[in-house]
Amino acid sequence: MVTSFVISGQNTRMKYNSDKQLDDFISHLIDSLDLKKKFDVGEDGEEEISFAVITFGENSPVLSGWNYDNFIYPASVYKMFVAASILEQISDGKMGLYNEYIVKAPNNVDRNKEIKTDPRPLLMDGDKVTINYLMDLMISRSDNSAANCCIDIADRKNINKLIHKYGWKGSEVTRKYLSRKYEDPGYEKIRGTETCALHAAEFMYLIETNGFVNPYVSMQLKSLLGRQLDKSKLAAGLPENVMMYHKTGWFSYWTNDVGIVADGELKYVISLFLPIEEEKALPLFKKISSEVYSYLKINRIEKE
Repeated sequence: MVTSFVISGQNTRMKYNSDKQLDDFISHLIDSLDLKKKFDVGEDGEEEISFAVITFGENSPVLSGWNYDNFIYPASVYKMFVAASILEQISDGKMGLYNEYIVKAPNNVDRNKEIKTDPRPLLMDGDKVTINYLMDLMISRSDNSAANCCIDIADRKNINKLIHKYGWKGSEVTRKYLSRKYEDPGYEKIRGTETCALHAAEFMYLIETNGFVNPYVSMQLKSLLGRQLDKSKLAAGLPENVMMYHKTGWFSYWTNDVGIVADGELKYVISLFLPIEEEKALPLFKKISSEVYSYLKINRIEKE
């Protein structure tokens, strides 16, 4: 049975329908994998998972998940908000997609490629590249040096103004991907960046419906996300002929992925943040993705 509901107390502008069968399926799945508990994340104490699934209804989307409003460290996932702000400013005529940018230290932090098979070289101090190149490197290879440059290009105040526009309070981009001692003035002691599965999933939903800023920004973001090179997480649980537009992230105790799954008439958003080291988390991502895909393939929830 599908019913309408509003998320009480949540910082979101969207309204949803719910489906009890889907809720029960996800609850059982998370329980079977022993994920309804707190996880040890070292000096940061304890943390819980954050998981959301949004399917595309005729009028309102259907939302399900587990702890989808739990804020958690997103690692490289928040690079998608940075790209979004740059594209918004390009759409407004404040800069050009192919404007040149000179990389400057200390932004060039990477010493190894996150995706070793990617042929593009590491960014070096003094390199001259385009904004488009930096965004693609930041999203597809999850390059931290490119991300630091893009954060400077966008400006954190602009990024967070955009985040607030959509009601995602708490998901502000606060940090670059470098040591605090190299942070810009005013950001040396700021809290770490967090987001929740719900906000990340809503971001993807709006992109798929061309409702994020405007169609130009939405389609440019989707193009970037479609070139994601990391296929080890949620994408690993999908058939090879299924397309996923997504952004992954991993660091220390955190392993994350959020994206749009498209398989013909079947389309949904899945957002999973696990406070678990990547090596242990990868089988869980594959299992959850596969199970959700199979369930929705058989019991498509595209109509209310």
